Amino acid sequence: MTGSPNNSPVVALDVMSGDAGAAEAVAAADIAAERYPRLTFLLHGREPVIAAELVRWPRLASRARIVHSDDVVLMADKPAHALRRARTTSMGMAIDAVKRGDAHAAVSAGNTGALMAMALFGLRTMPGIDRPALAALLPTMKSESVMLDLGANTECDATNLVQFAVMGAAFARTVLGLERPRVGLLNIGEEELKGTDEIRKAAAILRAASLPMQFIGFVEGDKIGTGDIDVVVTDGFSGNIALKTAEGTSRLVTGLLGNAFRSSIWGRLGYFIARGALQSLRAHLDPNAHNGAVFLGLNGLVVKSHGGANARGLANAIGVAHDLVLDDVGRRISADLAGVSMTRDPQPEPDAA
Repeated sequence: MTGSPNNSPVVALDVMSGDAGAAEAVAAADIAAERYPRLTFLLHGREPVIAAELVRWPRLASRARIVHSDDVVLMADKPAHALRRARTTSMGMAIDAVKRGDAHAAVSAGNTGALMAMALFGLRTMPGIDRPALAALLPTMKSESVMLDLGANTECDATNLVQFAVMGAAFARTVLGLERPRVGLLNIGEEELKGTDEIRKAAAILRAASLPMQFIGFVEGDKIGTGDIDVVVTDGFSGNIALKTAEGTSRLVTGLLGNAFRSSIWGRLGYFIARGALQSLRAHLDPNAHNGAVFLGLNGLVVKSHGGANARGLANAIGVAHDLVLDDVGRRISADLAGVSMTRDPQPEPDAA
């Protein structure tokens, strides 16, 4: 291993993938290098392109090594096609660096399906985890919360949901600094009789488990953004829909506000008066501020950045990887799984007649 997590965390950065380009990726690495003085990088991609950008960032150049690859995974590539080229692409080589022990985490802004396929094939799931989950931070009225799964698994049974809860709580303890995060299962109602058999079985297991979390039961979709829950657990189908709905609602609200302020002289005057509050709102909802989704449950860390994230946003994703490496989130997950009994099959209460 090139350095240890405690004194020199190493991030393998896929420089070439994503919409923003190599210039933004290298600039992001320099921002992260300033924030985390012990962090070093393996920069994966086309060497001439990366070398030309590194000239602008001497601080980063002293703490980075270029790993050349000609091939790049495109956003339009199908995961199966990308997987066959894993050994020759900047994305696949970054993941392989984690597998070999040359890096502690891989970060990419590329094709999500391809990244998931390569990460699962290359790193495999850790003992006690059946399926990895994609977890990310979401803005709330109070601060941030964690939500998973966001699209890696469209169908999940009770065991999968319990494992997601364990992984999500470990993620929240690391990134949000919470000792006992509040965890809830996304459902169509808060009553114990609501939901599918698998959701209610998962709730029964979590209520009986001894875990460093507060399991608060079921949570409805309109409670996700209140800040009263720290970890929202669901299957990837529902989670992806909830995430995209929240993002669309955010754009709707900001768009309507913009139209209202531009509609008349009184509206423009109102904008001038409320400008500070609106700028604060825009900053809180900015996806770059909450960037960095994580594939949890693998034998190695892989962080997914928004494809169109700017340098600051990608630097935040690198920061998520840095924090998870230092906190050894995989060890946390393994230890927490010991507090869950999967040997019994608790039966949910029957549906109300």
